[in-house]
Amino acid sequence: MTGADESLSRSGLRGREVELQELQALIVSVGRTGSGGLALIRGEPGIGKTTLLAEAVTRAGAQGFSVGLGKADELHHIVPLSSLAACVLHGDQPLLSGDAFVDLARSHDQRIWLVERLAEAIEARAGSGPVLIALDDVQWADPLSRFALKQLPARLRTSPVLWLLTGRLEPAGPAEEVVAAATGRLPTVTVPLGPLSGAAIGQLAGDTLGAAVDERVRDLLDGAGGNPFLAVEMLAGLRPGEASDELVPPGLVVGVRGRLGSLQPSTLRFLQMGAVFGRTFGFDAAAALYGQPSATLIAALEEAVRAGLLDDNGDHLVFRHDLLRQAVYVDIPPSARKALHRQAAGHLVSAGHQPIDAVPHILKGALPGDGEAVALLQQAADDVLPVTPGLAADLMTRALDMVPSARPLRFAVGEQAIVCLTRAGRNREALSTGDLLLTRRPPLEVFSRLQAALGGTLWNMDLADELRRRAESALAVGGAAPEVAARLSALRALALSRDHDLVAAREAGETALRAATEIGDREAHVLALSGLGEIALNAGENAVALERFAALSAVDSAFLPEEIVAHLHVDDFESGERLLLQAADNAGPTRQAMMLWAQGQHDLGLGRLDDADADFVTMERLEDDVQVPVQQVNARVIRSRIALLRGDREAARQHLAAAQERLAVKPNPGNTAAVRFLEAVQAAADGDFGLAIDKIRQVQKAGRFMRWRLLRNWVDSAIRMALQGADHELAEDLAAQAEAHAERNPAVPTATGIAAQALGLVNNDLAMLERSVALLKASPRPLVRAAAYADLGRALRAAGREPEAVAALSRAHGTFAETGAHAAAARVQNDLDGAGAGSRRAAAMQRPVQGWGALTASEKKVARLIAAGHTNRSAADLLIVSPHTVNTHLTSAFRKLSVNSRVQLANLVMALSDN
Repeated sequence: MTGADESLSRSGLRGREVELQELQALIVSVGRTGSGGLALIRGEPGIGKTTLLAEAVTRAGAQGFSVGLGKADELHHIVPLSSLAACVLHGDQPLLSGDAFVDLARSHDQRIWLVERLAEAIEARAGSGPVLIALDDVQWADPLSRFALKQLPARLRTSPVLWLLTGRLEPAGPAEEVVAAATGRLPTVTVPLGPLSGAAIGQLAGDTLGAAVDERVRDLLDGAGGNPFLAVEMLAGLRPGEASDELVPPGLVVGVRGRLGSLQPSTLRFLQMGAVFGRTFGFDAAAALYGQPSATLIAALEEAVRAGLLDDNGDHLVFRHDLLRQAVYVDIPPSARKALHRQAAGHLVSAGHQPIDAVPHILKGALPGDGEAVALLQQAADDVLPVTPGLAADLMTRALDMVPSARPLRFAVGEQAIVCLTRAGRNREALSTGDLLLTRRPPLEVFSRLQAALGGTLWNMDLADELRRRAESALAVGGAAPEVAARLSALRALALSRDHDLVAAREAGETALRAATEIGDREAHVLALSGLGEIALNAGENAVALERFAALSAVDSAFLPEEIVAHLHVDDFESGERLLLQAADNAGPTRQAMMLWAQGQHDLGLGRLDDADADFVTMERLEDDVQVPVQQVNARVIRSRIALLRGDREAARQHLAAAQERLAVKPNPGNTAAVRFLEAVQAAADGDFGLAIDKIRQVQKAGRFMRWRLLRNWVDSAIRMALQGADHELAEDLAAQAEAHAERNPAVPTATGIAAQALGLVNNDLAMLERSVALLKASPRPLVRAAAYADLGRALRAAGREPEAVAALSRAHGTFAETGAHAAAARVQNDLDGAGAGSRRAAAMQRPVQGWGALTASEKKVARLIAAGHTNRSAADLLIVSPHTVNTHLTSAFRKLSVNSRVQLANLVMALSDN
């Protein structure tokens, strides 16, 4: 007991025994179970959060944890990843080497990619022992660190990684966001710190003074309100033996300001200059702001250190507590603060710091009309745009506010603001910003630039007609620079891709591409190829679309997902898989969510329903993470169809409801048609063929291009619904559509086979159904082949050719069952029963809900690899999937197996192999 008391005394933890025990239990749990955890210590400034965190870190280190400890800084809260950098680079054995971190920060291009690299580094360290990552003052964490903190704890929940955070009492601050993201996905603990009891304050006073504390000192300490930092500051001037001599001992310093008042004026001024830079600052920087040579301020530094106000770690000076820095800072007159911050920004830039390092001071000190400050904000926004577009947008809106309306610079700043706002997904704000600038009657060249900048905004908002109108208006008035005119032409072609006259759209696209090529403008080139690719897809010309998207990805690798999907449309799954593998091998930044969309389309086409479902789940999560929903409606539509194929009607309904909700947010023609078709499929499953037919007709009216985009491989099911609803006219229209698609894609077996299948169904033509099966033998899509065999088998039964019918139906049944389409297999089994082939009935394939048998084939593969010691990355490399998808499989496996760590998983898999 004495040892414990001595420890509490040394660490200043009097009155925190219960809280420390709670953190100790979590440390032990993570170390013992091998699973993750998160704790948040909350309280007012000075209440002891940092002290409690330090003690927890010490105890974790003593128990074998690798420790990363950092502290967010109020004036560095916008520098991307600065907060977490302090954690991963901490100590003699950092979680990431300095060189590795510099390479990571230099080469990153997207938040998701960067977080995944950090996760891999932490996961690798956790493979050899538990890891603790502690961040003090999370309320000041920079946006990128906050983003990472909301992703990493759940991503690493299967590894022994403990996250310890401290934060101030904020109802909806960063700390609460991090905890909310982790809650339900790993053990979380919130440790609130309230005022210390009178007894604890008394013990703290005794520890500080080394003597008994009398009643008069206790009365004085009541003014601390139970705040240990303020209590210690009030006791700082007392010496042993003085406490009982006088009512107010000569050495007592009441409050922080009293201590500051005892300093030499030069020392106080030096501290104020340091406080402008933040809690941590450089000696030379403070001297420069003071306007004095560093040598003349050595005495001031020595006095500040002796007074216990500053610590000197050899590289930087640090205020011993945030409250000390704030007490110094608030005594600087407000107008002087602004001027000092502006000077501090200039000093940082002249000293070679990055613009983003100077931005916090610009935001506090620059005045309207400060052109140099505006330029710094522009450069900083450009630097952070790839990884924190929201921050870039904030910086540019502030820059725009600083430029007087009458200055031409306002248009250039506004153009950059539009781009940043659009990248951040703040499209309405971007559009209103652009329209406000356009009301100021800019010169024609500027008018064109602004309209070109708004092109991406309007496209994101699905305002194709408005995009076309604006592009044509800007081109008509003239005055645009050649590269801007090329971009406007390309934007016009992109808008025309949604028009009924695709011939005119193609001509416009070709013209725009020639102009972009001649001028050599990369942005115009990308826009023109994008438009031509969209036009080809909407015309049902898959080979042409592939040519365009392959050229596009050669110009900009971010469009590799579009090229992959284009390969799948022409049945070239081999090239699609090669490109997916190439993207995985490069492991570089890309549009991660769209790459998962491509992976999902690939797996779906090959009949890997479990993998496809996991791909789309992961894709939706990543889009949620970056708050840029692109394919969420279509993903839910596909997942609903997968659920129906499996026989999970409830899941199918839930996905439909989710798709309808997301459609309300992004109601473009493609999303609308996809949801209407899904509503038709659900209605048919419920036996309401009248409603199903009505929904299909709505799809047909949505635009001719939707016929090629949506019903490319699903037209057979639409025809069956039309025939079951006795709408032969609709069935014939759908069959004609399939035939036209085949004519556009004669080298694509799936297209030609489905066209024959459609004609066979509409005309009840057995020979055409046999031709369909023959053509589809060359198709790589097993579900399409199985559906054709099922149609043929039923037609053969109707013709009285039972043996041939049984053979065809058996082929269909086997393929459906192999892919996991158990509901489709059950329907075919009923046909087999009717054909007298009941003896062929297979055992029910329904998976249990819990246990090893509940795992999908992919989940079992992932579980075995992780149990064998693989990381998410190495397992992903072996399986040729994304690490994000591995994490999705692993999370599902943990839930079904009721395990919480890789250690438990390994024990379970080992036990299974022993049996």
